[in-house]
Amino acid sequence: MRADSPSPVADPATGGTKFYGRRKGRPLHRRKADLVATLLPRIAISVPQGTEPVRPSDLFDAPPRAVWLEIGFGGGEHLGAQALARPDVGFVGCEPFLNGVASLLGTIETSGMDNVRIHPDDARPLLDRMVEASIARAFVLYPDPWPKKRHHGRRFIGPANLDRLARVLADGAELRMASDVPDLVDWMAAQVRAHPAFDGPEGDEGSWAVPPPDWVETRYERKALAAGRRPAYLTATRRPRAG
Repeated sequence: MRADSPSPVADPATGGTKFYGRRKGRPLHRRKADLVATLLPRIAISVPQGTEPVRPSDLFDAPPRAVWLEIGFGGGEHLGAQALARPDVGFVGCEPFLNGVASLLGTIETSGMDNVRIHPDDARPLLDRMVEASIARAFVLYPDPWPKKRHHGRRFIGPANLDRLARVLADGAELRMASDVPDLVDWMAAQVRAHPAFDGPEGDEGSWAVPPPDWVETRYERKALAAGRRPAYLTATRRPRAG
């Protein structure tokens, strides 16, 4: 996920918290526009009215072995490949950028996979309604770095969103993060290490240069590597809950 031209949008669903990021880019080609109109409504996740909780495992036609979550999936290369390799796992992807959603829809249609559900909006309201300990793995890959110091509070990995992730992640669940921005890498590592619900990420810049064995390269990552930027891959683990 990378919002290159962010603009603030008031979001009542988050109690007045603003969402900063792009929702639309270039006009969609006809095929992708058709998928947004026809396929997306069948697999989209909306936040229920009132206080009704969201049970991720109930979002799928067949009960999955586990549910994994990707926040800000960009063009969906990573999520789509992971879902195709693991048909017994349900995947929930959150992405407010419509063009990225449309790209993932194309992958879903071509492959015929039925284990992906999409929340085409800000992830935070959905996280707040998910049942506790219902996610077995979460990914936050290449989030917007918000490089200016006065904007660091907008970075996704921070105390409030780590609280959200800690609540929905099952004991022992992995939180995987990646970035090619050294300052953001250090920030994410420090934020997660300071949170009482997580262990890790272990290691340092040297070990973080090695991706996980099942890593799937994204379009953004290829551009970063071509430009000489070296990604870092961080993994933390949800600590067991007390009692």
